[in-house]
Amino acid sequence: HPCGFDPHNSLPTERHLTRMLREASNRSMQFLFEDSVRLLFGYFASQGIRAGECISLDTKHILAWVRENNPKAYVESRFDKTKQPKGDPDCKLGCKRRHNQVSNPPSETATPRSNPIPAKDIVVGEFYWGYGSGTVVAKIPEYGEFVIAELTQTFDKSDVSYFFPLMQKTEQILGFQPRFGTFDAAFDAWYVYDYFHREDDPDAFAAVPYSMKGGYKANERLFTSEGLPICKAGLAMPLQFTYLDRTVSIIEHERGKYVCPLMFPERADRGCPIQHEKWGKKGCTVTMSTSPGARLRYSLDRESQIYKNIYKQRTAVERINSQAYALGIERPHIRNGAAIANLNTLIY
Repeated sequence: HPCGFDPHNSLPTERHLTRMLREASNRSMQFLFEDSVRLLFGYFASQGIRAGECISLDTKHILAWVRENNPKAYVESRFDKTKQPKGDPDCKLGCKRRHNQVSNPPSETATPRSNPIPAKDIVVGEFYWGYGSGTVVAKIPEYGEFVIAELTQTFDKSDVSYFFPLMQKTEQILGFQPRFGTFDAAFDAWYVYDYFHREDDPDAFAAVPYSMKGGYKANERLFTSEGLPICKAGLAMPLQFTYLDRTVSIIEHERGKYVCPLMFPERADRGCPIQHEKWGKKGCTVTMSTSPGARLRYSLDRESQIYKNIYKQRTAVERINSQAYALGIERPHIRNGAAIANLNTLIY
């Protein structure tokens, strides 16, 4: 043979590779991946480059190899999450995009005001059976983008569920906590801001677009220097009580109820300066996390130049996703969760 050996007798077959992907422990693949990252960042350190201070995180959807994902195949109850596809015993049903709107709204005659269509029946979304892959990426000037940590889960897991496992892996590999992080609006959660907030490093922060929740726009909710929210009348709202919450977010945390200062601890003789509509109902109240991250979510200056510079780094993870897509990560021809996780780790 021109190459000096018989390839057919010496190299593993594609069938053997897929069998190894199904049966091998992902820990073995993670060893290869993590050691490669350590070698790379060790080289950067030898060149005087402190890599990994700014990271970007995002997720990528992966379609399972099942007929339920084939729009040309007839499948009864295609998106019934209780009916597991026979082609893949591990994949789960999830939504990539979701909007409470329709492309062709029903006419007035089709939807009379006396009998409107429920919102749950007009939700538009992209649903798939499959998996999700989350990556943490660092951009190194003049070198490129590099994956620091990765995690594969079923597609029914939310984007924010990747945050803590991936950040834990990132710290273990880098040996330190990144100063800056940039994410899309799906990660607009108080604990993301809280993770990057440091008393000894006031410049560190998470660059995340604001997603409007609770009726307040970005920078519309103000706080005192002590961290008390300010009502629309310009008064600091005292903390009435705190409690431990286990339902609002993915982690257990302390929340507090802030109330009208004219009602608590004692009712004042004067009324609300702006005669707010809630004045007759015991005044305004705010229930939110007592963590600094909950306040940073509102007070972060997203128009500043440093925020824009950090947020630009998010394109690094988009380019990594494009490269992974070119390597076939989105539509793998394998049929269980272990094989999908191993293949993803090898791709990264």
